[in-house]
Amino acid sequence: MNLSDSQTAGEAPKRISALEAVLGHLRGAIERGEYAVGEKLPSEAELCRRLEVSRPVLREALRALQTMGLTVSRTGKGTFVLSHGPVEDPTFGDYSASDLLEVRRHVEIPVAGYAALRRTPEDLDHLAHLLERMERETDTTAWVAMDTLFHLAVARAAQNPVFRRVIEEIRDALARQSAFLNDLGGRREQSNQEHQAIVDALVDRSEHDAVEAMTHHLARVESTLTTIVGSPRRAVPSAEDALAIPSAGVSPTAVPPTAVPPTEGEARA
Repeated sequence: MNLSDSQTAGEAPKRISALEAVLGHLRGAIERGEYAVGEKLPSEAELCRRLEVSRPVLREALRALQTMGLTVSRTGKGTFVLSHGPVEDPTFGDYSASDLLEVRRHVEIPVAGYAALRRTPEDLDHLAHLLERMERETDTTAWVAMDTLFHLAVARAAQNPVFRRVIEEIRDALARQSAFLNDLGGRREQSNQEHQAIVDALVDRSEHDAVEAMTHHLARVESTLTTIVGSPRRAVPSAEDALAIPSAGVSPTAVPPTAVPPTEGEARA
């Protein structure tokens, strides 16, 4: 069975990656009950032989199954089925997806507004350089590393070390989530465009546009995650619902008063 060059069904078939094909095959087999809960999956060598894919591709698929809560890997023993259905709230490193998204909404959105008002020419140069490298990068691992550096750079541009420390704390989780969404959701090109919109707003010193661009970015992250694994377990507003953005500035009812960026007049005072 060769899954390395698969297509989706429909009027206009879209080629999917070997990783997506392998993951879809294994996930389908588990959800259909072809493997019992507690049963060990065939060895990596056997799966590679059956599916005619490389070991790196298979290992990425197995990691994705574990993130979804379908399997668990035990060192030296193999991969075992944990559930016949994916968890609604996957874990990235030390944090669940819902916890990570909730914090990002309440930190990164207002931080983008602060960054628009406080960024330095050096901050803009650094962000522009990162975007250029991300546009050219073809290696997923390298791109993911720069993705986390981008969000850290926006936090640094806000000129508040506490914001930077928060992003540093969740940096590993951000990288794991980014890799998951890019491997299975094809987010890279969209992310590059969304990052560019954030930087454009910082260049223009537009607090409103920066907040709006980051809100849109996080909403797309959430929607892609939902498409892959389903709705989050916790009833939380989406990134776009969480912040009702008026014609200018940030809604004081959507963000705690201490997190609302100052107006441009206040910033100059």
